[in-house]
Amino acid sequence: MANPVRTAIIGAGGMFRHHLPRMVELNTEITVLCEPSAEQYQLTAEKFKALKTPVPPNEPDLATLLHTYAGKLDAAFIITPHAYHHDQTKACLEAGLDVLLEKPMVLNAEEALSLIDIRDKTGKLLVVAFQGGLSPQIRYASALLRSGEVGELLTISGNVWQNWKSLTVNTWRQDPPLAGGGFLFDTGAHMLNTLSDLVGEDFEQVAAWFDNRGTPVDILASVMARTVSGALVTINACGDAIPSCTSYLRVFTTQAIIDTGQWGERLSIMKHGETEFTPVDVPPMQGAWEQFLAVRSGDIQNPCPPEVGLRMARLWDAIRLSAAHRGMPVIATTNTLISHLS
Repeated sequence: MANPVRTAIIGAGGMFRHHLPRMVELNTEITVLCEPSAEQYQLTAEKFKALKTPVPPNEPDLATLLHTYAGKLDAAFIITPHAYHHDQTKACLEAGLDVLLEKPMVLNAEEALSLIDIRDKTGKLLVVAFQGGLSPQIRYASALLRSGEVGELLTISGNVWQNWKSLTVNTWRQDPPLAGGGFLFDTGAHMLNTLSDLVGEDFEQVAAWFDNRGTPVDILASVMARTVSGALVTINACGDAIPSCTSYLRVFTTQAIIDTGQWGERLSIMKHGETEFTPVDVPPMQGAWEQFLAVRSGDIQNPCPPEVGLRMARLWDAIRLSAAHRGMPVIATTNTLISHLS
């Protein structure tokens, strides 16, 4: 058996507790936690005990942790509020650790470019834990679109909805400096990343509208975009829906229609000459940590690299700028407002 991957958990709250059982099954050595909340650390300690696994020590300060555990760690799993992702990932990469980073990767394109540069300089691994990017369904659909087998990409329409507003009231997710956005940048970030993955290129023009529904962040969003090759994309996000959490994505090409969701939870295709969608049989999805380990060992290529995160960040920058100017179109590659159309 390979040596356990000595891992630091940066942010040991509820999402980490979701990942913990599988990490234990995979023989991960969780060496130390970095959790500033005493309450969250206690809840996580109880989870370790329930799994009959030793409770790791907690060092709430990341700089102190990286100094104290220098040479004693192989990787870090970062599961913190969005605004902390860039600086924490930078610190871990520069400390010589491979990083699995929860979504969204960063707040903007500048931070995305910074992490790619640091990744390249350090030679360390950076995988972003987007379910869509990690799913076999989206990997298959993306490869199919790149192959040309289903012809030219024409349009993509996506819709995501959830009773997110009521679920996140009085939490950091509705605090703009920490969250970096609202529903579209939280649950809807999966939509943005999966679309960025499927189109396989940058967006050229973007127009967007937000409705905050009386909160500090976007709750409703509508987006129209065009890629550099001319494919048209529409996104609708409703974060004030009845209790639910669902999405759909329809991809239209000259030779097929692809039906999937932002998490890659399903995949069906109807090709030219067919009258019904046929489900695509792909291997079951493995967890984020399991795939991270497979990338580290060289068994698979990185399914969700920071380059896709950069494409998504550029899209998000353009969406925010357009929405701030009441839907005025934006040239996404330069973040330039288009004040008039010729």
